[in-house]
Amino acid sequence: MLEIGSVVYVRYLDHVLFRDAEPQTFGPFVRETIGWLDHEASDFVRLVWERSVENGSNPATKQKATGLVILRGDILEMRRLTKCF
Repeated sequence: MLEIGSVVYVRYLDHVLFRDAEPQTFGPFVRETIGWLDHEASDFVRLVWERSVENGSNPATKQKATGLVILRGDILEMRRLTKCF
């Protein structure tokens, strides 16, 4: 388990939606992302890519964030990044 709030790199399998195409040509895509680890459970992790900075001017912004929930079974690699920008 990684520390909540850590910046992490995740390589994972992503679902693919296809339409009016040859089904046998599709499978999951391998994707990667970087974000703050917001939650870690036995079956999924939640990453935040973008979040509001708490500056006291608008209390409602504290709860706003953009991110991704990834199922554990779809994670190929997840590691903490120690050197960021």
